[in-house]
Amino acid sequence: MGKYVFKSLLQIIPVLFIVSLIVFVLVRVTGDPVALMLPETATAEDRAVLTQALGLDQPLYTQYVKFLGNAIQGDFGQSFRYGQPALELVLERLPASFELAAAAMFFAVLMAVPLGVISAVKRNTFTDLLISGISVIGKAMPNFWMGIMLILLFSVMLGVLPVSGRGGLSHLILPAFTLGVGLAAQMTRLIRSSMLEILNQDYIRTARSKGLGRLTVIVRHAFRNGLIPVVTIMSLQFTSLIGGTLITETVFSWPGLGQLLVVAVNTHDMAIVQAAVFVIALIVVLVNILTDVSYRLLDPRIKYD
Repeated sequence: MGKYVFKSLLQIIPVLFIVSLIVFVLVRVTGDPVALMLPETATAEDRAVLTQALGLDQPLYTQYVKFLGNAIQGDFGQSFRYGQPALELVLERLPASFELAAAAMFFAVLMAVPLGVISAVKRNTFTDLLISGISVIGKAMPNFWMGIMLILLFSVMLGVLPVSGRGGLSHLILPAFTLGVGLAAQMTRLIRSSMLEILNQDYIRTARSKGLGRLTVIVRHAFRNGLIPVVTIMSLQFTSLIGGTLITETVFSWPGLGQLLVVAVNTHDMAIVQAAVFVIALIVVLVNILTDVSYRLLDPRIKYD
């Protein structure tokens, strides 16, 4: 396992190199940053001076080599919109995104695990149909609509939770629940399918034939082996939450990385786009490694050569 983790960590280098190259090229072929940074009254001389200052008058390969050298040192340039180092801005927003993603995942697991297991155990009963129906409704509801409805109910009508912003636990409940509902709906269906497959395995029937209690069979034998696909979807969803919760962040004015990245794309703030994508790519790779390690912990039969 240690050798596998070490090899996986080494693979981070070529992955980040490829990501940086793709982002660098795409950012520069999608528009002229000089035109966005200068006012309409700027002269051709102003454009030439700024172009030279940014190094945009050099060939692309020269710009990339310089960018890569600076990136290795943690320097992705200055944000012309905020006037601060791009990586500093990204890292400032990252804790808020982690906080929201972790809370949303907590709500999702808290709802999905018992519902998915009960739905599988009570297969083709009214309980199963009810849980399946709730899952479909939860998945079908758009995040922005859910967020607005929660604000109207708990903030406007009842006045028990804040409308927006990031502060204490009370500020986190509504946006986390908004994101968690959709995740819970998806995970519930996945847990149900996984549990149904596990419950029909020979070793489960053997455990029952030995006289083990139903709860023991479900919790100690079936549930643990049924967690592997759930861990996979959790890792995928968590990484997408880090950089892709724009709608929820906008509805609740949550100062996360997703909102910063979209604003940077719209204003063609190259430094922030490059820094944010680079950081998100690193997070994705690390989460994937942790997911592979968790497979081994859940199922000792899995071996990594």
